[in-house]
Amino acid sequence: MWQAESRELTEGPLDLHTVVRALVEDGRLAQTDADQFLIPARTGQLDIHPLVMLAQQDWADQARPGRKLDLETLTQWLAERAGLPHFRIDPLKVDVTRVTSVTSHAYAARHKILPVIVESSKVVIATAEPFVRDWENELAHVTGLAIERVVANPVDIARFLDEFYTVSHSIRRATSDKEGQHPGISNFEQLVELGKSGRLDANDQDIVQIVDWLLQYAFDQRASDIHMEPRREKGKIRFRIDGVLHHVYDMPTPVMSAVTSRIKVLGRMDVVEKRRPQDGRIKTKTQAGDEIELRLSTMPTAFGEKLVLRIFNPEVLVKDFAALGFGGRDIAAWNQMVTQPHGIVLVTGPTGSGKTTTLYSTLRQLARPEVNVCTVEDPIEMVVDDFNQMQVQHNIGVDFAAGIRTLLRQDPDIIMVGEIRDRETAEMAIQAALTGHLVLSTLHTNDSAAAIPRLREIGIPAYLINATLLGVMAQRLTRNLCPHCKQPGDVEEDVWKALTHPWTLSGEARFYRPVGCEECRHTGYLGRSGIYEIMRMTPGLREKIGPDSDAEAIRRAAIAEGMTQLRIAGARKVAMGQTTIEEVLKVVPPDSEI
Repeated sequence: MWQAESRELTEGPLDLHTVVRALVEDGRLAQTDADQFLIPARTGQLDIHPLVMLAQQDWADQARPGRKLDLETLTQWLAERAGLPHFRIDPLKVDVTRVTSVTSHAYAARHKILPVIVESSKVVIATAEPFVRDWENELAHVTGLAIERVVANPVDIARFLDEFYTVSHSIRRATSDKEGQHPGISNFEQLVELGKSGRLDANDQDIVQIVDWLLQYAFDQRASDIHMEPRREKGKIRFRIDGVLHHVYDMPTPVMSAVTSRIKVLGRMDVVEKRRPQDGRIKTKTQAGDEIELRLSTMPTAFGEKLVLRIFNPEVLVKDFAALGFGGRDIAAWNQMVTQPHGIVLVTGPTGSGKTTTLYSTLRQLARPEVNVCTVEDPIEMVVDDFNQMQVQHNIGVDFAAGIRTLLRQDPDIIMVGEIRDRETAEMAIQAALTGHLVLSTLHTNDSAAAIPRLREIGIPAYLINATLLGVMAQRLTRNLCPHCKQPGDVEEDVWKALTHPWTLSGEARFYRPVGCEECRHTGYLGRSGIYEIMRMTPGLREKIGPDSDAEAIRRAAIAEGMTQLRIAGARKVAMGQTTIEEVLKVVPPDSEI
């Protein structure tokens, strides 16, 4: 059996053999695993941190059955051994400008440390070598601040050390490049300081690096949208993650203007035109090689152009319905509607409720070599090889109605219309359904039943709705409780009864409450999924559709025919421990009798 050195984890850099022995002593690592790992001669890996090497072995954690000794677990163990706090670096909560001003990149890289929090009297420094302290007094003397050490995993330290200092350096250089130039930022309320503002080149290498960092940063943080909002002196960058906006970075307005111009160049937009809104798109790749599409939208504001980038990850579109949040009954009802040879299926809900994802996922499953799937969209959300996609272009007279008219001459089997907004589009969709095509589209209504009166308001006769409509699905997105930290909890009985009436829960409910941990950025929630209200057009329901169709009457009839309302679908997810009652109450329609 392997015999370790007697040196303790107390002084100097971490030694692989000593770390392994300490893990065995603490009951975290099996002796047999340690023997097999350390007997072979290990050379050429001296530059790899011991915790990284150990995490690569995928060992079981002997102290926690069913868990692995992954890098974060090993880092937590090391922090406990060193008697220091464990710190999970969340780049969204790091003030990059302040932390990079504490010390130089070269000094931080030499000692493999990273400032993560800067306060008036102290600075928090992350390290993966808790027993190396020769830099501590020196840095305290230079900064005049108290040093508080924390332990973070070496991979995060190395990665964010480069990222933070690179972007900070690029922004400082880009800002200094404007010195001595005349004002060139177009906005409606500008504080002009001659010699201190100017136009930056969108193709400047520093601006290119900032844009690359920004996009990769958003991909890594699972952002669905990037908001770039100019202000008088500093522009704000915010990410929408799991439906909630998070402030990310404050950027000098001239630099943000150049970054916006760079992104507009990539999106083939008119860089000079800043007075009117524009749309564009970018297709790029993550560091892992996954293709990502970005939809761009600019809007003139008081301080310049506001830019929003919506991020579309193709991986979302290949998820099955269960991964999107559909229950077993939902999947059966939805499949029964969308596998019909002809007719109209509508998806309703507000902006950002996941309608596009549902339709794309559905079309991906319906698209086969023998089926011609065509779409007309405004704009095309994501280019998919399996579809024939057409872009609405109002400036040349190609609207939704004209697009459907064109598609009908293209021998389609399935047509997806981005949105039914007016009578002409609705009439063309009806015509397509009557001539033997399956039509999928979206409509903006609060719930499924309201779609029928909405079609009547647009001008579609009741008999045509009866003849073509297969069903309507309303949907919302709710945040999922973080599986790593959620804990059992209770709900207020009165609120629960109001939400679920007259539904009766079958089986025992498992209520949980959000807690917050490093995995979910201390929000208590991780990811989102849908809740669905599917109204299939049964013979009994069709009888309720007439010239004076009333949404409430249709809703009652649909419930009698077996439709599950949105609030009940949400309540089921609460009872299953997937979300909270507060999340459901945020998204259910206001007329749900809560």
